[in-house]
Amino acid sequence: MKKNFCSDNSRQAAEDIIGTATNNQTYVLIECPTPWSSDAFSSKWVPQSLQLLVKEAKRAKLPIKFQLIANDFSHKADSTKLLIFHQEEGGGKGYSKREFKLENIEQAASAIKKWLWGKNLKWEIDASATRDILICTHGSHDRCCARYGNPFYFHAKNLISDMGLDNVKIWRSSHFGGHRFAPTMIDLPEGRYYGNLDIQSLKSILTHTGDIKRFKDIYRGWGILPRSIQIVERELILRYGWDWFNYKAAGRIVEESADKSNVLAELTLEKPDGSFYSYQAKLVKNNHKTTTLKASCNAKHDTVLVKYDVANMWLAARQLVKIAS
Repeated sequence: MKKNFCSDNSRQAAEDIIGTATNNQTYVLIECPTPWSSDAFSSKWVPQSLQLLVKEAKRAKLPIKFQLIANDFSHKADSTKLLIFHQEEGGGKGYSKREFKLENIEQAASAIKKWLWGKNLKWEIDASATRDILICTHGSHDRCCARYGNPFYFHAKNLISDMGLDNVKIWRSSHFGGHRFAPTMIDLPEGRYYGNLDIQSLKSILTHTGDIKRFKDIYRGWGILPRSIQIVERELILRYGWDWFNYKAAGRIVEESADKSNVLAELTLEKPDGSFYSYQAKLVKNNHKTTTLKASCNAKHDTVLVKYDVANMWLAARQLVKIAS
């Protein structure tokens, strides 16, 4: 019997992928050689101390996303990299990065706990000003991430090498949601999510050049914003173009109907010159775009995937910077 791939079904349904980025306060990335089990932290290379820590954090509902990462050298590296990306209050532009060089993965749980307690870590090294690109290749969790994620990782790695982008590090990553958009990726430290990628669109993302209209098809949203606000942000990206990526942003839901079919959202941006602009937008549930699909290859039941349109958007307030005479 032919197996259906969830990403093929999503593309055939022309699913709008905006508003699917996960909002996390902290990402903890631990280098760990592949292969990984379907439940990544049950993999054979993951020590019990780290497994327990991840379970404890989940039970306590800490706003932390734990990921395993690897590159082509992880299996023979003589150290283990630990990366922590944390969103400060009022950050508005992404995450701050801390980088640690551990002797081995056995030290990961202890290092993470010390970071959580605010202690200084002897393993810390200067965090390089790099972009860390995570591509989900976690095929044991979902077949689409093997079928589409693995070849995309290979081509992306070659692209970055050919372009000489020394400030971009590319990683295989364990599952972070959205298999049906494979190949899917997170761009850290910004925390933006992308899906349905090809090499040309990746090149645009890396260089902030090219046709911004492609964002209608490949942009899942900015993880520092609530999901409803991610829809508004995409509209503003299409309006402002690549300049948008130099701005800080924050958003909130002003009001919402009981059935969530209508949402009034607000997004405030700050430009590098210090000027503020506040936009409000009315989001309306689009019954035509709302689809019923299996959210992953292994899903036993279909899921109703509600989609919204920006019915109206207006500039609610602005504050321009006064130039000193």
